[in-house]
Amino acid sequence: MGIFDAFKVGDEVAIDVQNLTCRYGSDTILKDVSFQVFSGEIFVILGGSGCGKSTLLKHIIGLYQPAEGDILIQGKSVVKASSKDRLEIQKSFGVLYQSGALFGSMTLAENIALPLQEYTRLSPEAVNLMVRLKLKLVHLTGFENHIPSEISGGMKKRAGLARAMALDPRILFFDEPSAGLDPITSAEMDELILQINESLGTTMVIVTHELPSIFKIAKRVIMLDKATQGIVAQGDPHELKESSEDPLVRDFFNRKAVR
Repeated sequence: MGIFDAFKVGDEVAIDVQNLTCRYGSDTILKDVSFQVFSGEIFVILGGSGCGKSTLLKHIIGLYQPAEGDILIQGKSVVKASSKDRLEIQKSFGVLYQSGALFGSMTLAENIALPLQEYTRLSPEAVNLMVRLKLKLVHLTGFENHIPSEISGGMKKRAGLARAMALDPRILFFDEPSAGLDPITSAEMDELILQINESLGTTMVIVTHELPSIFKIAKRVIMLDKATQGIVAQGDPHELKESSEDPLVRDFFNRKAVR
């Protein structure tokens, strides 16, 4: 049995990161990183500050080109794709950025409608229906005509999630979804992530360092380390907390200062 077999949710490999090396100029951030994400699982990328979590995410979604290696999303290379083909790959997934990244001058409905208007031929009536459905999915029914400045931070995150889901992606990426949220609102976001995963079977890749969220939602994690420029642990976070032989890993999961 392979290392990932115990964690499979589906047989399909949704994301395959192969020998990835990421650099900014002459500075190597990650070196020879490899892992797979299976369809339908909630997969968390974690680690200390400066370890390369967000860098890895930006490479996976095609914002940056790696120095070496390849990234396959549903069997298609993001790295080797032409600009046109990369756009098609990117349309197959959604991204919730840390700030929500909503357009401040547009209503929530207009924000969510934007990708539908840009990338589909749906009628205005169908677009409006899809917008209402997405807002209902994230518990924002009735807020269609609000602009981002009129709603709370947690609601902005949920609206950003609704927009990320506008094109019915099979994969969702989250960059620190709990950042800036109070504990109660953060827990509500965790519940929403679980509900969407369970009801739609959406594959989710989440960058976070928030332990309560990690223990609640993650089916599997990888832990990055700045010093080694790679993965130092992977598996069930509860098992890593209790039985990892690496002091760095145990200290992270038990909230102890790094020696």
